[in-house]
Amino acid sequence: MRELGYDCDVLVIGGGIVGLSTAYAITRAAPGTRVTVLEKEQGPARHQTGRNSGVIHSGIYYRPGSLKARYAVRGAAEMVKFCAEYGIAHAVTGKLIVATDKAELPRLHGLVQRGRENGIPVRELGPAQMAEYEPQVRGLAAIHVGTTGICDFVAVARQLAESSGADIRYGADVVRVDRRPGRGAAVLTTDGSVVRGRVLVNCAGLHCDEVARLVGDDPGMRIVPFRGEYYSLARPELVHGLVYPVPDPAFPFLGVHLTRGIDGDVHIGPNAVPALAREGYGWGVVRPRELGATLAWPGAWRIARRHWRYGAGELRRSLSKPAFTDAVRRLLPAVTPDDLVPAAAGVRAQAVLRDGTLVDDFLIREGPRTVHVLNAPSPAATASLPIGREVARRALGALAGA
Repeated sequence: MRELGYDCDVLVIGGGIVGLSTAYAITRAAPGTRVTVLEKEQGPARHQTGRNSGVIHSGIYYRPGSLKARYAVRGAAEMVKFCAEYGIAHAVTGKLIVATDKAELPRLHGLVQRGRENGIPVRELGPAQMAEYEPQVRGLAAIHVGTTGICDFVAVARQLAESSGADIRYGADVVRVDRRPGRGAAVLTTDGSVVRGRVLVNCAGLHCDEVARLVGDDPGMRIVPFRGEYYSLARPELVHGLVYPVPDPAFPFLGVHLTRGIDGDVHIGPNAVPALAREGYGWGVVRPRELGATLAWPGAWRIARRHWRYGAGELRRSLSKPAFTDAVRRLLPAVTPDDLVPAAAGVRAQAVLRDGTLVDDFLIREGPRTVHVLNAPSPAATASLPIGREVARRALGALAGA
């Protein structure tokens, strides 16, 4: 790769919201920097970004001082501003987190304290006050988080791509990476094209660990895909805004919740079941190589042994609509199985360590002339602007040292 052989200064793999935010941040921080983004799909945001609840998270759930807490709180405010600036559909709706059982009350009070530590305004509610927000929702107590909102994250991703000025190449599936620490990286795509960059950024989401290994770096984790299944509510008038259960702190999943989206539809879900492929959006999608790689990772078995009871409940709700309905009725008693209309599923790219630990924070690592984003599930869409700036800072630092 001679001096004149570089196609760009920074080469980003992955055209989800994190990859596109990184491109946007690089060109904002260092105008004139040439950025190319390779995305294997025919458009942006086809996976985690475009298959979530569309919620702008407040940051209340996350450990104070963690990247998730800092970036979600900052990112929520920035996302609202970004949407307003570019005319992207959004709303700051607030949300209820509802305790339906006495055992959940201490965790609910813990969320109040955590929210205050993270600088988030929280209002505690009794049943009568809850009814002012959500007449059909039942619970023992709740908290109202005013900074939560909703938006169209796919539109945000498209705007980031356009505003970045980067060269966005769709249909560019990466099959090989040749990185030479003193010279940068050359990437071969399925159509035979070769793209050369001085610095490589890995924002490949569901495939980020595979890309790290293609580059020659040991990521020290594996992506274990969890499918989240959703329904739409046939009677959307039952829910006015956003309603969440009190989450189990042992898991990074928030539980089945109710979300009135920017389109006015109410989405219910997700649950969390193992996916049989990285992009396994249904039980019928099985990719033996990917499934085999998951089963070969010791951490996957350790998760299964440690959390089999939780997993069995999630599996039951996946296979039984009445069981899923029962979970929803804890929050919304009026709902019936006929009210639940199947909707598109999503897959969460969850990083798991060898010992079975679920990585609970954003994970960004560096190699020679390389930056890897190795764990960026929810609330990464909310936090995408701060994440993009952090990845851009590291990429530009590598570029300066190149």
